[in-house]
Amino acid sequence: MNLRLEILKQNLESAVEGMSSEQFSWHPPGKWSAAEVLEHLYLTYTGTILGFERVLRKGKALGSRASIRQHVLTVVVVGLGHMPNGLKAPTIVQPHNLPPEQVRNEIGEKIEEMDAIITQCESLFGGGVNVLDHPILGPLSSKQWRKLHVVHGQHHLKQLLTLRERATRRMG
Repeated sequence: MNLRLEILKQNLESAVEGMSSEQFSWHPPGKWSAAEVLEHLYLTYTGTILGFERVLRKGKALGSRASIRQHVLTVVVVGLGHMPNGLKAPTIVQPHNLPPEQVRNEIGEKIEEMDAIITQCESLFGGGVNVLDHPILGPLSSKQWRKLHVVHGQHHLKQLLTLRERATRRMG
């Protein structure tokens, strides 16, 4: 497994380990709870898996041509490793009440499954071919998809740690 995704997996699992159901579901007004943040990440991993499965079924890379905006965002997120604030998650990856324990128990498996299918496509098409379009960033290579998930996961890991700290202070 990719080392950076393995570290992310361990950090995400550690960030929510031992949180009570009450702590896991607590959130500040208008913000996501730790359960919702983790579900959002889970949905991005399962969505990526589905997209890469489509690539394998078609037997060809499905990346299109990037717009200027997509190219700039890809440079910022994937190239510079910065997740800009204010980007709204596509509806398909917004939390919609999956069972929190399922998400907590399966998040690591989904990261592993995602990395495996990315690796499979990378071996078929190479690391630099735009294999699949991201809904915001546009076409990305296998290598870029991995980096995106690391940057995105680290962004939300910070949120999880803050939510954990605040919920613990509130509830003990």
